[in-house]
Amino acid sequence: MDAVSRIERTLSASLDRVDSAGGPPLLAAAMRHAVFPKGARVRPRLCLAVAAACGEDEPEASVAAGAAIELMHCASLVHDDLPCFDNADERRGRASVQKQYGAPLAVLAGDALIVLSFQVLGWGTERCLARLPALVQILAGATGMPSGIAAGQAWECEPKIDLSQYQRAKTGALFSAATMAGAAAAGHDPAAWRALGEGLGEAYQVADDIADVFAGETDLGKPVGQDAKFGRPNAALSMGIDGAMRHLARLAQMAADSIPDCPGADMLKKLTLSESKRLLPKDLSQQAA
Repeated sequence: MDAVSRIERTLSASLDRVDSAGGPPLLAAAMRHAVFPKGARVRPRLCLAVAAACGEDEPEASVAAGAAIELMHCASLVHDDLPCFDNADERRGRASVQKQYGAPLAVLAGDALIVLSFQVLGWGTERCLARLPALVQILAGATGMPSGIAAGQAWECEPKIDLSQYQRAKTGALFSAATMAGAAAAGHDPAAWRALGEGLGEAYQVADDIADVFAGETDLGKPVGQDAKFGRPNAALSMGIDGAMRHLARLAQMAADSIPDCPGADMLKKLTLSESKRLLPKDLSQQAA
């Protein structure tokens, strides 16, 4: 089974498992709305690619790690769209959770997805419990303080933003978690894989900045021009399109060069470089080819 199919099956099964009789139906529906239809699933695919490169020996653990990271990512999007933050009406080409179900249920759906992400880790490591503590620490570190996605969102509430810390937490944290969790799920040292995640996280942020300026809403499935609207830092606005695309190419190459020695290193390097181009809007990705 290919990586995307494994991820989708695990996500669906996880939501089915908690959507049992007696639970609030609207909360269950809001959670499912946040996760499906699928997005690009960049982070869980990266997690599985690293696990495969390391010689994946516990498939249930690695796909659980990828699914947990995706659930955490979905939770962050639900909260990001709330009226107190971006107040977004659209996400992935349809109504955001807060628009469809209201802000109270959106808050609770995001909270429940955060909890579910840790439940998934427990379910997926029943055959290799020795790997669970590292996976829990990786996911928790990418979520909370001082440099997880919650901290990244909180930087937007500060009177003065530390740009590097903001971007590292807001976008990079879950990319680092993806590479480190992929290695940990396969029984390898996760610390050696942090640099790849950090590099890809920074590259993704630059690609997202480019898309926010130059893509259409139909391409992204969400509002564009948000960085200019909210006065947020944006590489494409500060460097221009050519400068931002050169910067993206440099970051992707640095990320590929950071891949530790492992059985699938060559394959993973090629995948890293090709995926960096796929992050761009279609017209721009053809120019970068």
